[in-house]
Amino acid sequence: MESAQVKPQPFSLPVDDENKATVFRPFSLAAPHMRAFHLAWLSLFACFFSTFSIPPLIAVIRQDIKLTDRDISNAGVASFLGSIFSRLAFGPICDLFGPRLSSAALSLLTVPAVLAASLVTTPLEFIFVRFLIGFCLANFVANQFWMTSMFSGCVVGVANGVAAGWANTGSGVTQLAMPLIYTWIMNTGIQSSTAWRLSFIVPAMFQAATAVLVLLYGQDQPGGQHIQRSSGRNHKQENAYEVLAHGLKNYRGWILGLTYGCSFGVELTVDNIIAQYFYYRFDLNLQVAGAVAACFGLANIFSRPAGGVLSDKMARRYGIRGRLWSLWAVLTMAGLLCFLLGRADSLSGSVLLMCAFSLFVQAASGLTFGVVPFVSKSSLGVISGMTGSGGTVGAVVTQMLLFSGSKFSKQTSISLMGLMMIVFTLPVSSLYFPQEGGMFCGPSKALPSHCDDGYHHLLG
Repeated sequence: MESAQVKPQPFSLPVDDENKATVFRPFSLAAPHMRAFHLAWLSLFACFFSTFSIPPLIAVIRQDIKLTDRDISNAGVASFLGSIFSRLAFGPICDLFGPRLSSAALSLLTVPAVLAASLVTTPLEFIFVRFLIGFCLANFVANQFWMTSMFSGCVVGVANGVAAGWANTGSGVTQLAMPLIYTWIMNTGIQSSTAWRLSFIVPAMFQAATAVLVLLYGQDQPGGQHIQRSSGRNHKQENAYEVLAHGLKNYRGWILGLTYGCSFGVELTVDNIIAQYFYYRFDLNLQVAGAVAACFGLANIFSRPAGGVLSDKMARRYGIRGRLWSLWAVLTMAGLLCFLLGRADSLSGSVLLMCAFSLFVQAASGLTFGVVPFVSKSSLGVISGMTGSGGTVGAVVTQMLLFSGSKFSKQTSISLMGLMMIVFTLPVSSLYFPQEGGMFCGPSKALPSHCDDGYHHLLG
């Protein structure tokens, strides 16, 4: 007797044959696609807010616990190191357990680290706490994994770009909000040494609240939760080792990791140093320096999504070649603007160049993740983790080489960082997809009969 056919599940948005949405409506709350989008960006926003809640208060914290310039630099590197390890591990975790549980668990587990920032009394404790807080940025992998699970190839670039872009504004909002929170607490009559410590209760509670929302209202896939979806498969599910090995052997993931190190890695470094840069270079007060620095992070609300939109539009006209050429051009322009930022001598010129630089470097991050979903379907989480980790590796390298100690001035370091971006963007030209081609080559005429399931047409 034939089994009864399962009635298709209705969706508010038009979907493809995998039930992935073929349109992207960022101001809709339609379940499950747009609800997942809003939960993903808000949860990651809270993680960025927590991670970068410390730099805008550095001028106050350093006086209280006697931090040196090297302590501050080492703490910045430590926060990125925590993110590297967690992002590498988080890819396979998302592949096996789904983005909902993975995201919520990570956010909740790192809340105590955010609260611990209010308890530090020595430079070593300060560095260790920044290391632990950095782990929450692995939530980015779940964010991008979730969007790729919910949206079809024709809109996945913009979905990834907006989800990450809106989330990244957390690094800008915290630059503006934390000095205001600190000032408000001070105005109640509490001493400075206590006020900055109490300030960290706000990002910790916000992060915990978003994690609970993800658990209560999130859905891994259009058809249900990850475990429910996996149990219906006829083929044997790959184990963690196979998923990891499959992703690590794909050279495209490594090159995209390098590219992301030159875009998002540089962005992380700037988030760490930009408030101090304007505070000391142009003798601004804490609130004004925070407001200027906030402009850099807040640009993510439209710049990174613009990168995703550009990637999808170029793909519609030119396929993967359009995605790769636009990635190279935008990131090269970002490197040039970064170089010029370090050479600017006036406050107004520096602010204008910083804003222009933020637009291009953040758009390049969106363009990078416009390519990621087409590298490998079976190891999507691993490829996302490799690329995401490349961003934090880039941040560590630039922080250690250019902003640790007093070998270079901040101005010179910023210019050198721009030159590094231009040089290390060149390997994008070596990316090649047999069914779609590359920057300089068309698709292969003789495709193997059993291509990797990641080699699928971009326009589906």
